[in-house]
Amino acid sequence: MSSTLDDSSLNALTHLGHFPVMLNEAVSLLNPVDNKHYLDCTFGGGGHTRKLLESANCFVTSIDRDPQAELRAEELKKEFGNRFRFVRANFSELFKLQTDNGYAGILFDFGVSSYQLDDGERGFSFMRSGPLDMRMDTDNGFTALEYLKSISERELGDVIFRYGEDPKARKIARAIKSAIESDLISTTADLAMVISSAAPSREKIHPATKTFQALRIAVNDELGSIERALPDAFKLLSSGGILAAISFHSLEDRIVKRFFKKMAGRPEDRHDHSFSQDRIKLAEILTRKPIIASETELSLNPRSRSAKLRAIRKD
Repeated sequence: MSSTLDDSSLNALTHLGHFPVMLNEAVSLLNPVDNKHYLDCTFGGGGHTRKLLESANCFVTSIDRDPQAELRAEELKKEFGNRFRFVRANFSELFKLQTDNGYAGILFDFGVSSYQLDDGERGFSFMRSGPLDMRMDTDNGFTALEYLKSISERELGDVIFRYGEDPKARKIARAIKSAIESDLISTTADLAMVISSAAPSREKIHPATKTFQALRIAVNDELGSIERALPDAFKLLSSGGILAAISFHSLEDRIVKRFFKKMAGRPEDRHDHSFSQDRIKLAEILTRKPIIASETELSLNPRSRSAKLRAIRKD
């Protein structure tokens, strides 16, 4: 299933200077209503939040752990006043955001934002040389370089294989640890060069792509945060509320898919042999298959090519 972007959405993309993934599709699923409260768990550039606020006279709370996102939120605060609230936090801390009547809709947009990717100083991309940081919250936690120095070759190989799904993980881990021990890695460009030399590839994607993805996921505990956040988000929903999630990685989507099936009282996957009478139906799945980006959106934002949007409605 996919849909197209209308002219107003194209204008919104231009105004925002970045591309909120599946903007219309996500907001359409949430179906904002006047005076209801909504929660955007990954503010990023504020695209989804703005669309929600413009679609109805509703209230939106947005959270993000990136300090730069907090600065971008100031514009929306000036424009929408008390209808908008920003909270700087990791979405794994959703339990702190309870409301009296619950949220009518909650949205997740996982992964890294365009702002983070395009800023070489953040260290998320090998396309721009910069410090090897990769933290979404630049005030807390280990940088990617500190992380690489702290773990063993075996642990690094496991991380690259699991989160990057790279069959050359062991070879890449060996080369990285050797370079780290020789003090040859300090920037994203250094790391990309080591990976490219150790595991050259004939594929279209850069040989460092999967390793950078794996490190980013590990440094920010992204999958663990998702696993903790989804149950809390479901609890925060009011009856009839919509929970929607946009994922970009197969491991992210797998967590979302399993959780949504569990809430719908279905087997979580083919390995789930629980009895139907033991499962409890708490929600209805709204997306039989994940919604994907339209051809129009793909032409504007190639980064949306791996995005999958799923949603459920709480009973």
